[in-house]
Amino acid sequence: MRVLVTGGAGFIGSNFIRCILNNHDYDVVVLDKLTYAGRLENLEDVIDNIVFIKGDICNEDDLKKVEACDAIINFAAETHVDRSILDSGIFVKTDILGTFNLLELSRKLDIPFIQISTDEVYGSIMEGSFKEEDALDPSSPYSSSKAGADLLVRAYYKTYDLPVMITRSSNNFGPYQYPEKIIPLFIINALQNKPLPLYGDGGNVRDWIYVLDNCEAIDLVLHKGKNGEIYNVGGGNEKTNLEITNIILEELKKPKSLIKFVKDRPGHDRRYSLDCTKIKKLGWEPKHEFEGALKSTITWYKENQWWWKPLTN
Repeated sequence: MRVLVTGGAGFIGSNFIRCILNNHDYDVVVLDKLTYAGRLENLEDVIDNIVFIKGDICNEDDLKKVEACDAIINFAAETHVDRSILDSGIFVKTDILGTFNLLELSRKLDIPFIQISTDEVYGSIMEGSFKEEDALDPSSPYSSSKAGADLLVRAYYKTYDLPVMITRSSNNFGPYQYPEKIIPLFIINALQNKPLPLYGDGGNVRDWIYVLDNCEAIDLVLHKGKNGEIYNVGGGNEKTNLEITNIILEELKKPKSLIKFVKDRPGHDRRYSLDCTKIKKLGWEPKHEFEGALKSTITWYKENQWWWKPLTN
């Protein structure tokens, strides 16, 4: 099978490539614009086993560089909520127009398309957990752009009978994650004895999943998922941001005085939670225990300063 992975030089995309190369005899084509969060360093250990194309999913000429393939998995997206609040236009362009271009490519080639989405499209939930059929209620320009892309993907299934599937995961963590997300940012700041800026009271709840567990779920959906379906992918590890912060500080033996509570961001969802019954019926279960996976992630950042130090400079 020849698989096109867009956004494959990013955090989840690069880990997904490692996952499928370990599990399958695939030809993997990576298309990535190499923005600030998409880095060739993320693919350093697999670059000889893939075909890499520098390109933008918003540029139709770049997509013409792609030869025939058997499936498209779309990781390409602008993903950071804070950046979307400051400049929402690029999120609309990449996350919606870019997805449209890929859907058209998928339709032209008549191949399956998997959209990698997020639990943030559902909005906040104070009790219970979101199911795939629940209404979308995004709060930020980022989550709204992803929700728009999801609706477009579903429309291509209903209108053109295109074989599409959507995965919506909870917060991922693991190696190669750009230090704008809370776990890598706080690890790196703590290693440098810099303040850890925690929004509001730190009580916002997120469900956390180790990135390789999410990647295996996506791989399973590619092979066993049903066309037109959406699959929630969560780790079942709900933690407040303050809890996450304290675990990092304790593991690194750093003082809690590094915590700096800052003004909450606009539209900050209080709690995310996913019901993952559907994907578990396909045979998926997360393999990595949260505390152990977080400790190994902390160790990775401690031992791979060559990867993140250029970013802090």
